[in-house]
Amino acid sequence: MVIDHLGIVVTSIEDGIRHWEDVFGYRQMTEVVVNSRQNVKVVFLAKEQSITVKLIEPVDEASPAYRLAKRGGGLHHLCFKCENIDRELGQLTQKGLRVLSQPAPGEAFENENIAFIFAKQGLNIELIDTDKKAMRRF
Repeated sequence: MVIDHLGIVVTSIEDGIRHWEDVFGYRQMTEVVVNSRQNVKVVFLAKEQSITVKLIEPVDEASPAYRLAKRGGGLHHLCFKCENIDRELGQLTQKGLRVLSQPAPGEAFENENIAFIFAKQGLNIELIDTDKKAMRRF
């Protein structure tokens, strides 16, 4: 597995994009995508020779990111790209990690499957097995 991106919760996706562009030199890699399953808006940002960042804005109180946004936002998850999401989930659960959500289509990944697990140190881990990002600009 390799880290694909960091997921950061923001209170405003537009403000978050401007901040990451102005402060850290990132560029908007995708259009904003609404993820109706998690009630969030997401956008990917990229910078040459750096890790990809996914900004996440909850659209309502039903979003799992809502409480974090109410506290001002912050790190939501690390995303690991693996070869096979189902096989990796099995291996990680055998090692004691807890599944938060079984594989399901992720709109930010052109409906390829994503899953979430919970690891030590309070980390949410997203798993993907695709390079796809919806509505890419570059």
